[in-house]
Amino acid sequence: MHARAVAATTTALLGAAAFLPPSDVRADGKRPTVVAHRGASAYAPENTLAAVDKAAALGIDWVENDVQRTKDGRLVVLHDDNLRRTTDVEEVFPDRAPWKVRDFTAAEIARLDAGSWFGPAYAGARVPTLERYVRRVELHQQKLLLEIKNPNLYPGIEGQTLKVLGNEGWLDRQHVASRLIVQSFSPASVHAVHKLKPGVKTGLLGTPPVANLDAYATFADQINPSHGSLSKGYVSAVHAFTGPHGRPLEVFAWTVDSAAAARRVAGYGVDGVISNKPDLVGAALRWG
Repeated sequence: MHARAVAATTTALLGAAAFLPPSDVRADGKRPTVVAHRGASAYAPENTLAAVDKAAALGIDWVENDVQRTKDGRLVVLHDDNLRRTTDVEEVFPDRAPWKVRDFTAAEIARLDAGSWFGPAYAGARVPTLERYVRRVELHQQKLLLEIKNPNLYPGIEGQTLKVLGNEGWLDRQHVASRLIVQSFSPASVHAVHKLKPGVKTGLLGTPPVANLDAYATFADQINPSHGSLSKGYVSAVHAFTGPHGRPLEVFAWTVDSAAAARRVAGYGVDGVISNKPDLVGAALRWG
């Protein structure tokens, strides 16, 4: 059924399905993909190479990361647009408040300790460039869910991100087919990625109204909401739309850190679960 026709029945679907009790497995028997959020960030400092290594040690195929841009135009892997929370920037550069990523060069950021805040075992960990990050992911033969953060702060970051990925070999047929997803909270950013590289699988973060999904399905392959915002009806409604590559839209839920939540969203039929504790979630879903 075409997405426009599906949209006409969505309200009834949501109303009926929202009251169905969740089961602990998908109805089709498939296990959701488990994604290590910012690497295995419950066990190592988020978005560092150590977190990628920890995810690999746990046997996690997929890792998620976040990309920002420095003052001199380099891409670095960091969640916040501010360096304060996960580095010692206030000590190293005490006179540089408010310590925004875009106000520091890549060389300056490379001086910062991005591990001590998490624990002494990680003292000296650095904020990786996107190049270093994808090389580590490739070393482990993992797969990458890459989030473009704050694209409004960094005009043109979509093309720059794709250029880095291309230079690092991540836009070849094999990576694009099964090892790479680019996502953002910004529909315009996701649309830009799709326009620049139509073959790349994309995800729109958030829980947009079902009425908007027909438009988003022209350039997004996934709708990736907070797990607390989900119902079985919403997941079913998303699945009823066909994405730009001719397949049903997928749903990756975040950030799922308990066995109960993992089983609940799996029962809703989600395609992926993004977690700081991917080993716990994987065990709960009888994965691995």
